[in-house]
Amino acid sequence: MQTSDSRWRRWTRVRGRWAAALAALLVLGAAGTWTAVADDNAPAVHRADRTMRIDGVSLDTSYFTSGGRGRRPAVLIGHGFGGSKDDVRAQAEKLAGAGYAVMTWSARGFGKSGGDISLNAPDREVKDVSGLIDWLARRPEVQLDAEGDPRVGVTGASYGGAVSLLAAGYDKRVDAVAPVITYWNLADALFPDGVFKKLWAGIFVTSGGGCEKFEKQLCAMYERVAVSGKPDAAARALLTERSPSAVGDRIKVPALIVQGQTDSLFPLGQADAMARTIRGNGAPVSVDWIAGGHDGGDMESGRVENRIESWFDRYLKQDKNTDTGPGFRVTRTGGVDSTDGAALLRGASSDHYPGLSSGSREIALTGTGAPGAEPGGGQGSAATNRRTQTFRNPAGAGPPAISAVPGVGGGLAQLSSLGVGLSLDFPGQYARYDSAPLGAPTRITGSPTVRVKVTAGQGDAVLFGKVYDVSPDGKQQVLPAQLVAPYRITPGQQNRTVELTLPAVDHALDAGHRLRLVLSATDLGYASPARPTTYTVSLEGPLTVPTAPAVKTAPAALPWWTWGLPAAAVVVAAALLLTARRRTAAPAPDPELAEVPLQITGLSKKYAGAADRYAVRDLSFRVEKGQVLGLLGPNGAGKTTTLRMLMGLITPDDGGIRVFGHAIRPGAPVLSRVGSFVEGAGFLPHLSGRANLELYWQATGRPADDAHIEEALEIAGLGEALARAVRTYSQGMRQRLAIAQAMLGMPDLLILDEPTNGLDPPQIREMRDVMIRYAAGGRTVIVSSHLLSEVEQSCTHLVVMDRGRLVQAGPVAEITGSGDMLLVTTAEEIAEPLVEKVAALPGIGSAVRMEDGRGLLVRLDGADSSRLITELVRLDVPLTGVGPYHRLEDAFLTLISGGSA
Repeated sequence: MQTSDSRWRRWTRVRGRWAAALAALLVLGAAGTWTAVADDNAPAVHRADRTMRIDGVSLDTSYFTSGGRGRRPAVLIGHGFGGSKDDVRAQAEKLAGAGYAVMTWSARGFGKSGGDISLNAPDREVKDVSGLIDWLARRPEVQLDAEGDPRVGVTGASYGGAVSLLAAGYDKRVDAVAPVITYWNLADALFPDGVFKKLWAGIFVTSGGGCEKFEKQLCAMYERVAVSGKPDAAARALLTERSPSAVGDRIKVPALIVQGQTDSLFPLGQADAMARTIRGNGAPVSVDWIAGGHDGGDMESGRVENRIESWFDRYLKQDKNTDTGPGFRVTRTGGVDSTDGAALLRGASSDHYPGLSSGSREIALTGTGAPGAEPGGGQGSAATNRRTQTFRNPAGAGPPAISAVPGVGGGLAQLSSLGVGLSLDFPGQYARYDSAPLGAPTRITGSPTVRVKVTAGQGDAVLFGKVYDVSPDGKQQVLPAQLVAPYRITPGQQNRTVELTLPAVDHALDAGHRLRLVLSATDLGYASPARPTTYTVSLEGPLTVPTAPAVKTAPAALPWWTWGLPAAAVVVAAALLLTARRRTAAPAPDPELAEVPLQITGLSKKYAGAADRYAVRDLSFRVEKGQVLGLLGPNGAGKTTTLRMLMGLITPDDGGIRVFGHAIRPGAPVLSRVGSFVEGAGFLPHLSGRANLELYWQATGRPADDAHIEEALEIAGLGEALARAVRTYSQGMRQRLAIAQAMLGMPDLLILDEPTNGLDPPQIREMRDVMIRYAAGGRTVIVSSHLLSEVEQSCTHLVVMDRGRLVQAGPVAEITGSGDMLLVTTAEEIAEPLVEKVAALPGIGSAVRMEDGRGLLVRLDGADSSRLITELVRLDVPLTGVGPYHRLEDAFLTLISGGSA
């Protein structure tokens, strides 16, 4: 799968490569060349390239070793489908530097190796691995367990991960494995429940070089299934016999199983099957659910490679002091990086792998929408407890619903983790059931299940199940990881209660959100019956969701300033003393501005040591009571410098700042009416939240009655957490405590610099509510943020800065204007004729190609984003992402680019 496994090649390259230096050229018979790779901190790594022949087929191999005497364990690293040995070179060099003899090779049909692609056939690709192990057994530097039996581990991603499992099943000399984002049963992966996964299968064949590159029986099988749209028994048998599941009872070696959460090709259920089988054989097993997968996302390559190395240290080097990590780990979104909008990742773990059904909880569902009603739409009078719903499978199975789209899914799956949904279900083609609003936050970790009865007007019923996270107002629905589960229900199974297993996910729902079960007749990624018919679905029980209560999220690391508070207090005190001595007479208050929270006039500040480079230049704007003002600008725009001058922390070179008519100087009395959160608050971790706030207020020297602690805490919404030590707080709770600290004394002007930095989407929404509630009392809030969508939803007015200057100021509505813009990003440059086709689509106002040619700025004029995605896929636009650009984002980009966008 070139589009997916090529990402693995990028992951390995991203790791810090050791500086390459050509050390020597030695002829080794037919072996090729030696290359030395070294850095200042690791032993030199030597690489020998050679061509081996196994059963008459040439294999292109590389062998990596580092200096030192004595024997060492060996590691084989397989590559992903569509790749070659070069893709895993960096990982091989790293393991060789850590004391392993490492071999990589290009599998049959790939790179410079000969032969046809046989999809890891036991008598071909798997036999090749045994031939490589034979060669390792003859190397004098490789540790042996017995004559001809080297100490060896096998790892690899996707295609290479599968061959690691197969090698362990067929060759008893394999001592440990670490498969990454791979399959257990390829038939189940490409033909789940007897439904043909047509898009991924097509990508699979194409990335292999076309059908002619495959073994003839595989090519014939694919073409047969692709034409019929339905896998037959022979096709399933052919793929199953080449899958690790065929020898699952023989795999009895320690296995570190790494699987992707954003993976519609090899979903988490594949890893669950291999974990249960290998653990059942008595072997040690650890499972790691990473953030990315074949649909894209963060592959956590550095962490994963380090964990693989530790796994081999424990089970190949027999180092019992090595920490191999928890029995189960899952990566969760722990916030958003304000600099680039990327998700911040945190780990959750438990001592043992919980499986996909641990901590099951039943949630009642009702048919709250009229059959086929548009998801997210309103409820009509007929929408009352429709437990039995009838809908259509359209002729030709089109237009199809959209969930994951290979090649685009990575962007969609990442958006789903941030609370954005881009899935599409067409009216009249699905049944829908909703839960009541959840009374408390709920995390699903595993596979939900539901019992239903299904009948079809004729033939098999092919359905696609998905569970949405629906916002309280019903306007936003998110499909976790963009995953959907297909089902083929034969006439013999119809009108009987069947249990449907839905996609395995790790997803958190906020209190007040609802779960929505949708059973659709179509999906873009799969083949559905072309013959039109009707389906009837009856709900036979609740939705059962696994919660995996033993899996605990690791607390966010405490920032350095938490521990540096005492020292910081001394520095601040000294600074105050110095500034007090330097303080000059402040200008007289301006009575005309007595009721104006802030007015900035001609403000300028040069960079330190620069004669003509300005951080802020000629900045002027005014803020009124009751406004929530967003201060926007790219990195380096001067936002933080402006806020620091506003708070009296640094002195402007020119211009003036008036707060309620008073000029701002360090230590100005009017600053008592200003609350601020600029660079993070320092808390004493062993004290409770309340004790930290009380201590802070005491340090101000102001009367206790003026603190208004209870009022600030009510707005911040910390609840019972106030009695707990701050060291137990999540990042979001510490942020809210910092905001509460800034609100102490209920200042008339509240200044917040990146208040949502490090928060996850639910916490960001909570912070938005805090700002709105605070300003509702007639006070004023100024917030600087990179998250434009949050600014648009929480702010009444905006000040846009770029390169230190004011670009525009005014109400949000004036700056954003009208229109509805989306940014479409693509894998390659888009030709102008294709841009014209997009612009001519119904409901599209305009389509403008971005400067680099790899994207479009599309203005919707009647169409919606889901329809646009459908049309772009139809036009074969090479999508990498479709961002629901808020109008503010479009306006912002236009402003800072001088209107070029």
